[in-house]
Amino acid sequence: MGRRVAVIGAGAAGMMAAIQAANAGAAVELYEKNDRVGKKILSTGNGRCNFSNEEMGARFYHGSGRALLDRVLAEFGTGQVKAFFEALGMRIRSRAGYLYPASDQASTVLDLLRYELERKRIIVHTGEPVGAITYGKGKFAVNDGQSRYDAAILCCGGCAAPNTGSDGSGFRLAGNFGHSIVPPVPALSALRCREKFYKQVAGVRCDALLTLKVDGKTVCKERGELQLTEYGLSGIPAFQLSRHVSYALLEQRPVTVTVSFLPELDEASCEAFFRVRRRDHGEDRMEIFLTGLVNKKINQLLCKLAGIRETETAGRLNEPAFERLWKLYCGLETEVTGTNGFDKAQVCAGGVDCKEVTGQLMSKKRPGLYFAGEILDIDGLCGGYNLQWAFGSGAVAGRAAALGNEEL
Repeated sequence: MGRRVAVIGAGAAGMMAAIQAANAGAAVELYEKNDRVGKKILSTGNGRCNFSNEEMGARFYHGSGRALLDRVLAEFGTGQVKAFFEALGMRIRSRAGYLYPASDQASTVLDLLRYELERKRIIVHTGEPVGAITYGKGKFAVNDGQSRYDAAILCCGGCAAPNTGSDGSGFRLAGNFGHSIVPPVPALSALRCREKFYKQVAGVRCDALLTLKVDGKTVCKERGELQLTEYGLSGIPAFQLSRHVSYALLEQRPVTVTVSFLPELDEASCEAFFRVRRRDHGEDRMEIFLTGLVNKKINQLLCKLAGIRETETAGRLNEPAFERLWKLYCGLETEVTGTNGFDKAQVCAGGVDCKEVTGQLMSKKRPGLYFAGEILDIDGLCGGYNLQWAFGSGAVAGRAAALGNEEL
């Protein structure tokens, strides 16, 4: 008779862990606090479910678990997750390496996982929050129930999108077994800025280069489609910076972002571009001189911030005003005061410290206890990396729990 495995949390990681444990011969029970499984999957990829990426590796991830990634991705990486879903009948579409179901519906991914749970005869307890996991006489018990399990897998998620059930309760369960928790913070979230001028450009989208500075030192740069909101910066390049922002602000360190609206130009090239433009179009009023550079609302804002009236003639600007203007186009500095909270974050950074987990994702504190997904201190960039981690880590933990792999 196979081992008995309890999986806590029926998100992407939990369902994959349950399926793979069953494939390896275990009798599996899956516990989910919501009234249905996989609620969070439906909102991924703007409802289209970007579930993985053809370009994969540890460099796309952050956190204390980066050392685990190569091993996990070697066992269940992009190729394996594609093969898994294709075997279930899903056609896959690649958009510049970003992988989606060909249906462009996240519900396709969820439905196929649900059907597989049924086929594998996995017992699913929906509407059953897990408040406690205990261990005694070599077995785990869930909520002090009569069932006893050889292994338990925590796939409870982090704190992001609490309306889907990710409320941080898994951290408490892990903490009860002596695990350290790296402070959870919002990641893949928009940035809130101190300046009041953002209302003038709210709704504008543009190609931009963002440079994040903490304590005045450059931390990283991201380029992509920036979305300007009434409170600050959104869109993928802002999201990619957000976990660094969250931790810097948690440490009460000053954070700024410099926005280049002409991302293909460095500062010297930007100055040269503006001087040539003024030489050739110096007779134009500023509203005409700036037309065609970037979105009109951005032109109007930067002109105002430079202290220049749109009715002024470009060729008659004094040198200090002209310099202020071109420098704003290649380097508008803004003070970041926070990120949007967990309720609007796509993922949670932080979690169970991965130094306390084996290569099979088993607890070094309590053999037989495993982890998968967002509960671990690993978070990925936008582009399918977080779902890939959920599926990959779920598969590795599920197989190990079923087979009793307890290497330390």
